[in-house]
Amino acid sequence: QVHLVESGGGLVQAGGSLRLSCADSGRAFWANAVGWFRQAPGKERTFVATINWRGDRTHYASSVEGRFTISRGETHTTVWLQMNSLEPEDTALYYCAASARGEAGTNDDEYHYWGQGTQVTVSS
Repeated sequence: QVHLVESGGGLVQAGGSLRLSCADSGRAFWANAVGWFRQAPGKERTFVATINWRGDRTHYASSVEGRFTISRGETHTTVWLQMNSLEPEDTALYYCAASARGEAGTNDDEYHYWGQGTQVTVSS
């Protein structure tokens, strides 16, 4: 059973950076695409970024393109989301999600395992 744990959230000023981590407590993401989603207060959960199982294909929401980078380690035990030039609009609960497949897109129904989320707050 996949059990995802996110970390790295916190409070940062606008223009600052944070690095989120996503790890599976019991195994490596050898064959899984992994995505990040976020949900701001009072809003629906939205797609942020995704990376395929080999780590050679990524896709980003237009709102974060050029500021955020998703990556995975060579051992496939951790997936990171590097967030630079943060804006107050990036404030949200950020979720890591893993697909049962090696490739996945922007829809949350393509992802089968979800973490509990880590809070990111960007002050102006």
